[in-house]
Amino acid sequence: MTMWVFGYGSLLWNPGFAPAETVLARLDGYHRSFCMLSIHHRGSEEVPGLVLALDAQEGSTCTGLALRVAPEDEERVLAELRERELISSAYYEARVPLALTDGRDVEALAYIVDTGHRQYVQFDLETQATMIARGQGGRGPNSEYLDNTFEHLEGLGIHDADMDWLVARVRDIKAAGG
Repeated sequence: MTMWVFGYGSLLWNPGFAPAETVLARLDGYHRSFCMLSIHHRGSEEVPGLVLALDAQEGSTCTGLALRVAPEDEERVLAELRERELISSAYYEARVPLALTDGRDVEALAYIVDTGHRQYVQFDLETQATMIARGQGGRGPNSEYLDNTFEHLEGLGIHDADMDWLVARVRDIKAAGG
């Protein structure tokens, strides 16, 4: 079976592998949300950042990228994704049905937030912006993660009003020295 990976956050701009094929895709029943504390990559235990996760929500849809992995790379890519995405068990790995914009339906690997995990959170947008503005982890500033994701979503024609607001607010907080 062909290995596909669903990218909705950092996998859009930093998949960690060269996809054999990239297609815009839709995942129903989930939405993209800054609902996971980042204590490794974009924050720390002391000053956590926030990263995106797929959060189940009836009636919602998440548009992202379906990334096809070349057969000869599947074992390596799977190991690297698990090392990266399952670092704290806040995500779980699942196979999800994607509808590709070219009309195909595929099953893809996705990393979904575990709503029972201590890193799962639900904060208002102002709190999210403050945390993102201050977060810094092993992969860099949390604001860089936000900016890269925003730019790639925009480049793909995917509009997210909350993301627009967060980008502007985080820039304001950082400009004010926060």
